[in-house]
Amino acid sequence: MQPDPRSILLADLDLGGLPDERTRALVSGLLNLVEAVTDDLRAAQREIQRLRDEVNRLKGEQGKPTFKPTTPKQPSPDYSSERERHPSRERGKRGERAPVPIDREQLLQVDPASLPPDAEFKGYEDVVVQDVVVRTDNVLFRKEKFYSPTERRTYLAELPPGYSGEFGPGIHALVLVFYFACQMTEPKIRAWLQQVGVQISAGAISNLVIKGHAPFHQEKDAVFEAGLRSSPWQQTDDTATRVNGHNQHCHIVDNPLHTTYLTLPSKDRLSVIDALRNGQPRVFRYTDDAEAWLEAAKVSQTTRTKLTHLPREQNLDEATLSQWLEMHLPNLGVQTRKWVYDALAVAAYQAQVEWPIVRLLLCDDAPQFTLITDELALCWVHEGRHYKKLTPTVPLHRKLLDTFLTDFWAFYDELLAYREQPTPEERTRLAERFEALFRTPTGYWALDERMRKSWSKKESLLLVLTHPELPLHNNASELGARQRVRKRAISFGPRTAEGVRAWDTFMSLAETTRKVGVNFLHYLHDRISGANQIPSLATIIDERANELDLGASWSPA
Repeated sequence: MQPDPRSILLADLDLGGLPDERTRALVSGLLNLVEAVTDDLRAAQREIQRLRDEVNRLKGEQGKPTFKPTTPKQPSPDYSSERERHPSRERGKRGERAPVPIDREQLLQVDPASLPPDAEFKGYEDVVVQDVVVRTDNVLFRKEKFYSPTERRTYLAELPPGYSGEFGPGIHALVLVFYFACQMTEPKIRAWLQQVGVQISAGAISNLVIKGHAPFHQEKDAVFEAGLRSSPWQQTDDTATRVNGHNQHCHIVDNPLHTTYLTLPSKDRLSVIDALRNGQPRVFRYTDDAEAWLEAAKVSQTTRTKLTHLPREQNLDEATLSQWLEMHLPNLGVQTRKWVYDALAVAAYQAQVEWPIVRLLLCDDAPQFTLITDELALCWVHEGRHYKKLTPTVPLHRKLLDTFLTDFWAFYDELLAYREQPTPEERTRLAERFEALFRTPTGYWALDERMRKSWSKKESLLLVLTHPELPLHNNASELGARQRVRKRAISFGPRTAEGVRAWDTFMSLAETTRKVGVNFLHYLHDRISGANQIPSLATIIDERANELDLGASWSPA
């Protein structure tokens, strides 16, 4: 097959070889128009096919059939930056594993009959073999029973702590670990237990998963409060969750010492504030900050003047605020009403004293995360994905994009090095390097426009220069969201409010115990059995927070 001569021409095109500046500008503009027309053509083709399929559906016919390709399927677009962020390195020797705890010892002897007469004993050679013992531990409790005729009262011995109903703490803890940490479905858990010899119904497993967990819900709330208290900054993300067939959203808030899940009906700014307040009833407050917020949002002067009649510096519940607005501003538009609610909710959040306030959020650039905290740090990995989504047609533009991405991730590596050894001189140099990277035109219009958008986020992308303890990416929250995605993929979603709370609580405790180095199974058994030998997770977080000092750059010098 003969190559397309147009492709050869474009592949060898070098604008620098054109002597006339006006000619270079004209050719560059034409190439960018080719890119724009190609992008429009791709979008139009997709839309035309969608409309054709819709017309056929309305006629009672089928849409475009999907034929299995005779050649291997083309992979979906890869927007990952792992290869650029983590260049290949030579494999080194693996680090030594942690010592295996020994449960029992067994002496193995050589048959004396097989030994020659001159054999001498030279000690022992140790071999550690890991194994597990899976068996039932069914107990018949014979409870003493007494009756007092004079008091007309029966006295009955109590079961040991952790035992209630038909199943002991071992089964209860194992079911929770299987369901929430190992992502198993209830039918699979039942099948496994039956193979061991446990007689248990599907309803009993469901009850073990979602019912009677008030102490765990309380500890989860304490964990969240301690996690918010452990650093001035938090990471956040959200992902969809189906609740009884309806779309809701799971919010993930975390830092190196905790991960907390909270499922809410929406993911707007008010919902993000709800998540940061652990789902407490909404409160609103009219303050000077709220006034400034509304002015920045360009709310009309007339509306802002009427809002000054709201009670100032007082918390209002949602019903009271809604009633006041209906009475004094009945014709308020939907968007303006949203701004009013957002402004007053943010002001109330910032003025509270009963719950730790997050001073900085690290997240992607979704609009619902903005204007809540004092500072907003953006994820460099998310920013890099915008560039990975560019699909230039002209070879020259592909080269320009590849060169830029190389420089982009080289700068990322420099920021990583700065986190390890921050200095004022390096901070100044990196700020200037950012300017040079994103303010130098390439001639590829789509790339230049994307660079302009990145440059407008300079303050949020470079907060690591002020707070070196900040991660450069939001991967921790995304990994937390991925746990919920996997859970909903195999279990669809909870069906009741009780189920929602169980999902949020035990997924939070599972991820938090992993971060603080506590075995989740041991933790659950300790709590269910009533032993309580493991300290509260909130106490562990407080102790670790003092060691790590995750807010060092916020401390006064």
